[in-house]
Amino acid sequence: MTNEELVGEIEALGAKLARARASIARRIIGQEEVVDLTLSAMLSGGHALLIGLPGLGKTRLVETLSTVMGLDAGRVQFTPDLMPADILGSEVLEEGQGGARAFRFLKGPIFCQLLLADEINRASPRTQSALLQAMQERVVTIAGHEHRMPAPFHVLATQNPLEQEGTYPLPEAQLDRFLLQIDVDYPTRDAERDILLATTGTQDARAEAVFTAEELMAAQHLLRRMPVGEALVEAILDLVRACRPDDDSAPEAVREAVSWGPGPRAAQALMLLVRARALLEGRLVPGLADLEALARPVLIHRMALSYGARARGESLAGLIDSVVAERAGKAAA
Repeated sequence: MTNEELVGEIEALGAKLARARASIARRIIGQEEVVDLTLSAMLSGGHALLIGLPGLGKTRLVETLSTVMGLDAGRVQFTPDLMPADILGSEVLEEGQGGARAFRFLKGPIFCQLLLADEINRASPRTQSALLQAMQERVVTIAGHEHRMPAPFHVLATQNPLEQEGTYPLPEAQLDRFLLQIDVDYPTRDAERDILLATTGTQDARAEAVFTAEELMAAQHLLRRMPVGEALVEAILDLVRACRPDDDSAPEAVREAVSWGPGPRAAQALMLLVRARALLEGRLVPGLADLEALARPVLIHRMALSYGARARGESLAGLIDSVVAERAGKAAA
């Protein structure tokens, strides 16, 4: 493929994404950044963790995305008594003709293209971890047999804040499998007014399909062909390594406040997501502004504050912002 053909395909995909965003906006009002981050995760072929209080439209967003992106959707409502087999499926012993007996695998709700893991932090860590293999390797192993997930496969998990009762913190290994964390905040007054008018009438707005599953996979492949400048690659590495307390490049604030920092998956996520953000904004090449905008969503769930930093009232969001600002100042100099 020539450069001209690549540019043409990227521009065509950008126009199609604009139609997808317009279709989503009919049902999701006033959450443009949340929508863009979720679309970025799907374009990058990854999973997203949406965190926010109940009633902010997280479930509605996932349902709308399944329609717009043309994906077969599934849903699991996580509860404290949920077991791994309730998600993955199980083998049952069946008796066939002639009395022959054999095990048959009954697929669980995870076998879909877009899984809504609703209130994932209400289930026990054992049940949460049942998603690990599927999220990373796109297969599920039951009784020694591997069962491949449909393609594409995305998990969009919703989570209530950890300070609420009846929740379990997600294991660090599973948090790292989410490409990014998306904080869903309260809408503005104007947006909330539009929500009232749009959702309390006799008809609810409908989303229209814009993509198919095959077209989404083609978009994911095309995204990986978008060029990333050497300066941006180095900036990604500098940022990720600066957030590790044992790295020589880490600032003093990180060494004093952070228990553990992001691994290589964080850099991989940033390499993909900066392309997706540029594409959604109609640009052919990502820049440092994309990295700065995505630093907090990609890094915040891959780091942990020390006990002393928590006691001092420090926050990961503020720490990441300060590292980004310091790196931006050095780049400008």
